[in-house]
Amino acid sequence: MSKPTPIDCCPTEAMPDVMEDVQGRADTRRIAIDKVGIKDIRHPVRVSDRSGGEQHTIATFNMYVNLPHNFKGTHMSRFVEILNRHEREITVDSFKVMLTEMTELLEAEAGHIEMRFPYFVNKAAPVSGVQSLMDYDVTFVGEIRDGEPQLNIKIVVPVTSLCPCSKKISDRGAHNQRSHVTVDVRTRDFIWIEEIIDVVEQEASCELYGLLKRPDEKHVTERAYDNPKFVEDMVRDVAACFNRDERVRAYVVESENFESIHNHSAYAMIVNDKDKK
Repeated sequence: MSKPTPIDCCPTEAMPDVMEDVQGRADTRRIAIDKVGIKDIRHPVRVSDRSGGEQHTIATFNMYVNLPHNFKGTHMSRFVEILNRHEREITVDSFKVMLTEMTELLEAEAGHIEMRFPYFVNKAAPVSGVQSLMDYDVTFVGEIRDGEPQLNIKIVVPVTSLCPCSKKISDRGAHNQRSHVTVDVRTRDFIWIEEIIDVVEQEASCELYGLLKRPDEKHVTERAYDNPKFVEDMVRDVAACFNRDERVRAYVVESENFESIHNHSAYAMIVNDKDKK
């Protein structure tokens, strides 16, 4: 008896040599898209620090390009390819290279990448010298238009602020609170993340530490009391430092005081683009 002929579930003629690129189809609605891409993809990175070492951390990426009106969609997988191509070696310079690669690979005129990651600084307490790590929220924001890359560094720096008015009118003590000073800086030349953090902490009523002994706690309490700052003082003093630094081209400085005697925050912001003056 002859054997039955097996059924070919996937006949050769049914498998096309080239699959259609649906994203590449023409679109007839004539509406361009400003940003299209991927959000909240996590990827391991290594970031150099001022001490000469490097930090291994996890960054969250948002990656976008513009899409002309005549294209139906973009190729989402190519964003991930670009991340993996750098094999965890991401610096300020390679970040700009990624921008260029992304726009070229996706045939776009403009691109935007955000890389947000926790950054740690080893700090010594002011009196005891005991060391501990402080974490800061850092974001690299890169844009490229017409082949020109531009990079901003955004950092959230937690500090202490003490109210000058409360100190003036009170017989005992003054109210103080933790504050977040957010700086968004565009530079002409290289600047360390730690240098930006230093500027903010030096202008606050007092900086924060991960670990304090009792002599340190006494020191920082008295330091804040001797250095009261309104939220307006905070942004003006930080802005004055950036105005004097020729490496800084433009900046946004925001301060939010999480008030200890109110159920709301105090807030101030300064924006300055030196190139437009």
